[in-house]
Amino acid sequence: MILYLDASALVKRYIQEKGSQDVNTWIETADMVVTGLISRVEVAAAIARAGRMKLITSDESLAALRQFRSEWESFHRLPITENTVARGDILAVEHDLRGYDATHLACALIWQETLGMPVTLVSFDSQLIEAARAVQMAYFPA
Repeated sequence: MILYLDASALVKRYIQEKGSQDVNTWIETADMVVTGLISRVEVAAAIARAGRMKLITSDESLAALRQFRSEWESFHRLPITENTVARGDILAVEHDLRGYDATHLACALIWQETLGMPVTLVSFDSQLIEAARAVQMAYFPA
């Protein structure tokens, strides 16, 4: 199974919240874990924000950032190219998506087309999941 994780899914690996156990299980059983290059800044920002909002302690925030940064190289990271952005532009308009959500869906679709194999999008954003369903892409959580 090839997984494409958006930032809403990837952050659950580093901050324990609803869905974290599922994400970790999916990652452990996947043949390949992929994300877009923009996930690096999105996940780091989400971890820092959780610390600022006191959802986690500052020590937990630092530990989460350290773990995330140490694991970053283990993920297949897709570049954000002009082609990706153009595809995201169309997806944003067609499916009423926010910019980065449309970019994540574009990355996942382009990767699926490049491989010629199914890719499962992992996201905890309901609009992005609905768009994945509309383009007939597999997704978690179901």
